[in-house]
Amino acid sequence: MRIRTVLVLSTAATALLLAVPQSGSAAPRSAQALKAAQPAKCAEKALKLRAEQSANSTVVHIGVTNLSTRACTVDRIPTVTFGDLDGAALPTPAGESGPYRVGAGRTAYAAVRTIADRADPEARRVDSVGVSANPAYLGRSFTAKELGAGDAVLVWEPVTTWWKSSVAAADKALGLS
Repeated sequence: MRIRTVLVLSTAATALLLAVPQSGSAAPRSAQALKAAQPAKCAEKALKLRAEQSANSTVVHIGVTNLSTRACTVDRIPTVTFGDLDGAALPTPAGESGPYRVGAGRTAYAAVRTIADRADPEARRVDSVGVSANPAYLGRSFTAKELGAGDAVLVWEPVTTWWKSSVAAADKALGLS
């Protein structure tokens, strides 16, 4: 009798194991479903980048517009570089790359603080700022004059916000409101 009970339980356990998908648990399936629901990455040619110095001379406002007829994603953290200096502006808040959805014909905004104190003796001067919506893309370079910053942009420990739905939201994320 005990053997039969064990055999029945064993058969029931086998049936349950066979019913579970072999690709893994429900969690990966949910992640796959979420990924499938996410729009595709924006093609570089479908993006229009712009940048300009804000009224605050230590901040540059940047924007990326999705020129396509469908929503797509850019990296949630814009890549902002400065002339021939190494490195890029650090994100605030700190975080990792991930997708940010930009609707068809819509624009996302970020604020970049190039320097906290214009009198900082360690400030570097650059003649251009590079902006990209995806670190794999070349993006666009803006001269200091195009930005409205005069002959040079002062840089020291720059930070950038994540993409936001408005300039006001980007400024608020940088603590400017």
